Amino acid sequence: MQPDTFFKILKHPVKFRMFLLSRLPLALAAGLRVCAADPKACTVSVPYRWMTRNPFRSTYFAALAMAAELSTGVLAMAATLEHPVKIALLVVKLESEYFKKATGNTVFTCTDGEALRNTVQRAVDEDLPQQFTATSRGVNEQGVPVAVFRITWSFRAKS
Repeated sequence: MQPDTFFKILKHPVKFRMFLLSRLPLALAAGLRVCAADPKACTVSVPYRWMTRNPFRSTYFAALAMAAELSTGVLAMAATLEHPVKIALLVVKLESEYFKKATGNTVFTCTDGEALRNTVQRAVDEDLPQQFTATSRGVNEQGVPVAVFRITWSFRAKS
């Protein structure tokens, strides 16, 4: 699959739901949506609703982490699709900081697409595993920062 085809799937409501159902069913159940995606950046929203809330009347941290990871994962996956060689990708580390209670829709944006593509290219060129830490920033409906996630991806070209 080409990256352009992948981004078209993410933008098509039915095809995106089928993608989530087959690859990330928990993200489908949580109501995650890709708001925007291109090779440079990806924005994902997570709603505040019964399925994603905690007993403290805010969005459960795991639901926030899922949205942040998806915003980086879309870019990481798209970067691997640019190569004829199969590339294994894996999250090896996740760090997070929380600034404000998430009590409504939270939107996470990652703008590390180019750096992820460069890392994947190095993994292919050098035939050695490479890592990159992508940052996803979450804001509430008023644009106030809610959380920042730093997700480290590892890429390895398969022989």
